[in-house]
Amino acid sequence: MPQSPEPGSSLPAESTGPSREDSAFATAADADGPATDAGERPPTARGEEEPAEALAVDWAGLPEAVRVRLAEIAAAAVGGMARADVPASVRPVARFAPAKRARLGAGPLLNALRDSSAFRVAVVEWAREHRPEMVDTTVDDPVSAAAAGMLLGDRAVRDHVAVVARRAEDAQLRAERDAAVARADKLTAEVERLRAELAEARGAVQRVRDEGEAELERLRRRLREQGVRLRQARDEAAAARAALGRAAGVAAATQRALAAERDRERERAEAERARAARAEADAEVARQAAREARQADEVRLALLVDTLAGAVTGLRRELALGGSGPRPADLVRGATTPQGAVGRVEDPAALDRLLALPSVHLVVDGYNVTKTGYPELTLADQRDRLVNQLAALAARTGAEVTVVFDGAGVVAVPSASPRGVRVLFSDPGVLADDVIRALVTAEPEGRPVVVVTSDRAVADSVRRRGAHPVPSSVLLARLGRV
Repeated sequence: MPQSPEPGSSLPAESTGPSREDSAFATAADADGPATDAGERPPTARGEEEPAEALAVDWAGLPEAVRVRLAEIAAAAVGGMARADVPASVRPVARFAPAKRARLGAGPLLNALRDSSAFRVAVVEWAREHRPEMVDTTVDDPVSAAAAGMLLGDRAVRDHVAVVARRAEDAQLRAERDAAVARADKLTAEVERLRAELAEARGAVQRVRDEGEAELERLRRRLREQGVRLRQARDEAAAARAALGRAAGVAAATQRALAAERDRERERAEAERARAARAEADAEVARQAAREARQADEVRLALLVDTLAGAVTGLRRELALGGSGPRPADLVRGATTPQGAVGRVEDPAALDRLLALPSVHLVVDGYNVTKTGYPELTLADQRDRLVNQLAALAARTGAEVTVVFDGAGVVAVPSASPRGVRVLFSDPGVLADDVIRALVTAEPEGRPVVVVTSDRAVADSVRRRGAHPVPSSVLLARLGRV
């Protein structure tokens, strides 16, 4: 795990591993040239011993706080060092602002300190001249002492590094302990919450159990009550059966009495019928006598009627009286004149008489007529020819004309119709025959409607609705004269 900084140390505990900035620095260093160019000064030129050569301290294993402190010292030094003393890999870092060098260039700075003894010597010299406290190994801060020892090659650096590592490990252990304690507290709170929820759930279960027992007791009580009612109903049914038996006995006695009364009434009726037969014979004799007397009276009355008839005929002619009232046959009861009864139209002359009726409506089954008259034409040509002929017929007779075509398979419906002709196409899924029946039903009772079709089913249905069916051949013969 990463090392934590010492308490009391001002160095930030940031990672100094390879990053994007390290890659950028390496690229910039390659662009600047090799690590030892002509302007650099070799480390032996100063006559100093190479510090930390004999030390067995692994730079990769340094505590994080020591690495950060070394990066800060090197970052402070590169800003005031000569360009010749700065390795090529660190030169991009030297161009950073002082506050960013240690944070953004920690990787290149530490690598240079580890790999270049000349750079370490130059950093130590700069620190002794400008910031001697940075290379003081006697300070109380073990992090600063360890960093200074790494730069100076001090033999006591191992002890300082061990102290820093131990403190970092202790800090990490304390942090882990605190985190564990926090987790334990959280788990304890969660357990308490779950216990509370469990207690609440148990209470709810107990309430449900109590309610269920109460409901069960209520159902048992209702079952007992239903049993009592059932026994009462059975007793009532037995009493009703007994009463029914008694009523049946009474009814049988009453039936026998009524049968005896019926026989007596039949005998009286037979006697009355014999008496009526005798009275009818007497009445026939009286009618014969009255008929003979009436014949004599009719002769005299006929003479009087002949006289009056001449007078009435002259008077009617004089007064111009009409005979528009109901005839005696119209007043006979027990029979009804059929409504809408129409005869068959077999020739164009009969069709002309129908078309001469006031406000007549001519409904034409389009394809039934065209396929009868000119089936060799296309459907579009059949429609055009029939509609034009019907327009001429409408102009000649003044009748209202409606032609209905089956809309199935029609690609383009004409947008305009000739004057005097209404052209209809049945909707998808609707037959033209149904549209014709609907047109006849929509007309008011009493208006003459003529339907031209050779379809027997359509003709019968419109005839029942009061319309006049006309075969397609009759219309074609009439249109041939237009």
